[in-house]
Amino acid sequence: MTLPRDYSGQSCALSRAMEVVGERWTLLIVRDAFHGVRRFGEFAAHLSVPRAVLTDRLATLTGAGVLERRPGTGRREVYGLTPKGIALWPAVRALVEWGERFYPADGGPRRVYRHAADDAPVPADGACTGCGTLVPVGDLLVTPGPGAAPAGPDADPVTVALARPHRLLTPLLPHPDHREVVQP
Repeated sequence: MTLPRDYSGQSCALSRAMEVVGERWTLLIVRDAFHGVRRFGEFAAHLSVPRAVLTDRLATLTGAGVLERRPGTGRREVYGLTPKGIALWPAVRALVEWGERFYPADGGPRRVYRHAADDAPVPADGACTGCGTLVPVGDLLVTPGPGAAPAGPDADPVTVALARPHRLLTPLLPHPDHREVVQP
């Protein structure tokens, strides 16, 4: 039996939030958008999500105002987080931290978040361990951590790009013709 898509009879804020981000794959799509994934094919290749499911999840996220479609090159559009989507960062970061604590990768965290200004680690509370500043998401670098697996020869382009330090909210992969302009 298929589960309903909504939380009938529930009226709390958590149930309303879960209607937007609670389906399988949705938070991984949001995480990838923070990491700079912008194009449908990049999401599909990196997550190995069925295209029909990805289409549905992207429609839900754009319909809810978490993501927006922006012009890319030619007829292709790209996706970007809206201010409403960016406001999800503390929740996404807290879930990453929870996963690292209770389901750790061998060797330690797969990714470490650092302050772009001074390269100091930024834990889940968002305060830079070097300067003490609360770091906005756009000033975070995501870097490979000690538990990161090396990208193999068959790795998708997103996995390969995430093996290098990268500022959140900036496009992870350049468009092949380098004319695409995407703003976070």
